[in-house]
Amino acid sequence: QVQLVESGGGLVQAGGSLRLSCAASGSDSSLAAMGWYRQAPGKQRDMVAIAATGGSTNYADSVKGRFTISRDNAKNTVDLQMNSLKPEDTAVYYCYAYQGGRFSWGQGTQVTVSS
Repeated sequence: QVQLVESGGGLVQAGGSLRLSCAASGSDSSLAAMGWYRQAPGKQRDMVAIAATGGSTNYADSVKGRFTISRDNAKNTVDLQMNSLKPEDTAVYYCYAYQGGRFSWGQGTQVTVSS
């Protein structure tokens, strides 16, 4: 069972930056995909950014040009650099991993952007 531990959330003013990090354990090989989802109060959990082992990435339209996802396949870690943050980016951010038909989730880290 893959376990994910996130770090790096917090409170930042609009226009600021934060970096989220996630480390996976419990896998002997590089995970097929790792990434980030987020969930704002009263809303569904939505994809933010995903990076596959081969290097392809996918971003939500709302974060393109502001967020950058990066992976270390050998270490099974994934980071999310978030720049030009907006109040609407406020949410709990969850690290995500996919391997062998199974999805794994971290415990979530709160990101709050004040206006």
